[in-house]
Amino acid sequence: MTQALVASNFPIPSALGSLDAYIGAVNRIPVLTLDEEQELARRLQQDEDLTAARGLVMSHLRFVVHVARGYSGYGLQMGDLIQEGNIGLMKAVKRFDPDQGVRLVSFAVHWIRAEMHEFILRNWRIVKVATTKAQRKLFFNLRKSKKRLGWMNHAEVQTIAKDLNVPVSEVLEMEARLSGRDIGFDAPSGDDDDNAPPAPMQYLEATGADPSISYAADDEEGNQLELLREGLAKLDARSRDIIRRRWLDADSKVTLQELADEYGVSAERIRQVEANAMKKMKALFAA
Repeated sequence: MTQALVASNFPIPSALGSLDAYIGAVNRIPVLTLDEEQELARRLQQDEDLTAARGLVMSHLRFVVHVARGYSGYGLQMGDLIQEGNIGLMKAVKRFDPDQGVRLVSFAVHWIRAEMHEFILRNWRIVKVATTKAQRKLFFNLRKSKKRLGWMNHAEVQTIAKDLNVPVSEVLEMEARLSGRDIGFDAPSGDDDDNAPPAPMQYLEATGADPSISYAADDEEGNQLELLREGLAKLDARSRDIIRRRWLDADSKVTLQELADEYGVSAERIRQVEANAMKKMKALFAA
């Protein structure tokens, strides 16, 4: 069975489970080769084959997760970002032309980011405008506490701070936030204009690597971590403990002598056990 068929027949990861379970599921879906991607794209383009569309979407769900992680600093739920990115991925799959000489991942990144950006723009100001207890109190009470339009004077600020039992500095900061206006930095678009291209901001030069290279690197990193877990699982308990404490615990690495004292053997014996364990794990990576 080809990877394309595996991807198209892989069960859709449940959105009702935990986020970790979803990410684990999409990371197990095989990545398509160029030939498989081209075949599925042409089937979708020429025959409107929904099974082919499903295969293209499923095999790129892990890339949406990869992109979503880059927006984790906005205080929004990762699951919501992934969901929005998946919508962008489906729009990209619908419009992908396999004869343009680019991989789907390079084409889809613009659509995925566009959906995530729109979601962030709709929600970021609401999330960030009140992040402390005092700010939330001001957010819901400041407007009705003001006696007039425009900026408050010193006496009004002092009065509101006293009435709401919050610091004067918080009153001034919240007034500035509520009085400010959002400035859009992307092109306006219709509510449901599926035919509209990504906003011009999506075509700005990225500071990172090419999406296909980044995607491949992320996939390779995941494979290496999986191999590492498998390798550790195949070691005996003592060897696994030595490798973990000597090489994987960055904050508390131990010496050979410390392990030797703990296990009641010589430091040379610990070194031999470590070398043998490393040899077994390297063989797994080389396979």
